[in-house]
Amino acid sequence: MSIQTRSPQFRLAIFFIAASACLTSAEAAKSSKNKPPARAAQAQGALYATREDAMLFADDLASRRNLDPAWVRQAIGQSRFNPTVSRLMQPPTKTFVKNWRAYRSRFIDPVRIRAGVDFWQANRRTLARAEAEYGVPAEIIVGIIGVETIYGRNTGSFRVMDSLATLAFDYPSSHARAKERSDYFKGEIEQFLTMESRRDADPFQPLGSYAGAMGMPQFMPSSQAKYAVDFDGDGSIDLWNSPADVIGSVASYFKAYGWQPGMPTHYPVNFDASRLDMDALMAPDILPTFGVASFTAKGAVLEGPALQHPGPLALVELLNGPDAPSYVAGTENFYVITRYNWSSYYAMSVIELGREVAQAMDRGTGR
Repeated sequence: MSIQTRSPQFRLAIFFIAASACLTSAEAAKSSKNKPPARAAQAQGALYATREDAMLFADDLASRRNLDPAWVRQAIGQSRFNPTVSRLMQPPTKTFVKNWRAYRSRFIDPVRIRAGVDFWQANRRTLARAEAEYGVPAEIIVGIIGVETIYGRNTGSFRVMDSLATLAFDYPSSHARAKERSDYFKGEIEQFLTMESRRDADPFQPLGSYAGAMGMPQFMPSSQAKYAVDFDGDGSIDLWNSPADVIGSVASYFKAYGWQPGMPTHYPVNFDASRLDMDALMAPDILPTFGVASFTAKGAVLEGPALQHPGPLALVELLNGPDAPSYVAGTENFYVITRYNWSSYYAMSVIELGREVAQAMDRGTGR
């Protein structure tokens, strides 16, 4: 799950990098079983035990969270600086050309669609239960898990402790908000070690993304602490090996961010050039702001059910490189999907992958 407080341009650039890595790893995967990779992308840098600031943070964390100080010092001290993590977090140095069609092709492909059908068929009852309890459609849940990890095939190969420590104590200073980001990752270490201590688990066993996101849904530790649920009822939460926990946790996340059952994610939109005020329509970005009357008064043209939409709308722009952009009218539910990753491109990929999987289900086996 991407971090939501970077600039939109930086977030999208990082997500494209991650997407490429995801595809490469997926091609090498030989099994769809939801287990962490056997071999980690081990860090090569120095141990944080040599850093006074890291050890002072460990002592403070242990005191505030009532954790074993020696255990916390060992967990943080035996973490290593990972230069790959640091490099991947560097701000992009080249102009980034957004292209929705190229972006879409990376996630809406036969591999993910087939895997999505298999996942849906294997977890049909659980998806239906999550939809009934949380109001989040099965195809949105399926879309998220498919975009994030191809249903557990690529959950990441970085030791979570190394990633979190690198970004907590050595966040790239070239970033304009390096101090803020460093503080964020210190909070993630705190959440992660608290959870691992409660489980009496080895904090160096979990593997995840270079940002420390974990499991099939790629939850950051703070998201796991807030939103993850024991949906299979076995007394523990396992976001790697329990599809039920993953499904319930994704649905829980969306409900917490305000998902409204039955509301579409977006509508088609056209424009009336004679009264189009594109600057006004684009000003709020993807935040739903305009009622239908205000939206159409500014030159947006809606049809059918969209004209009866009860809530605010946003004009969502999807650039297509040198070609004309694509546009949709995004609802509050579209915005909720962007709380998982603040990118309209990401949200549309989730929506369209889920839709493609649903259509493949209808063609092949029905639902």
